[in-house]
Amino acid sequence: MKRILIDYKKLSHEVAEKLIDSYPYGYGDDDIITIKKPNGETIEAVEVKTQDVIYLVKISKSLSSFIANFEETLEKELDKELVVPEFEESSFENLEPTSEDVADDH
Repeated sequence: MKRILIDYKKLSHEVAEKLIDSYPYGYGDDDIITIKKPNGETIEAVEVKTQDVIYLVKISKSLSSFIANFEETLEKELDKELVVPEFEESSFENLEPTSEDVADDH
């Protein structure tokens, strides 16, 4: 299975949701994986598994805040995408159907 070290800011929405589902109340010491780079630098991460990939999401100061606020942020983003302009009924009264609107009986 492929393993990818990634910052939470670069996660797709699907993987971010899996992160939240995996750690709904945050992560603890037992969840942290320590990775030592060849240059001696230590990175701490939490694991998120998908069908094909194991994501090692780097822990940063803002990750716990991201987990805590994810649902609220996602709802705001979805609300922005679902905004539908309102039309007045009278603006459609005098419209004639075009040839594209009429189904062909053949």
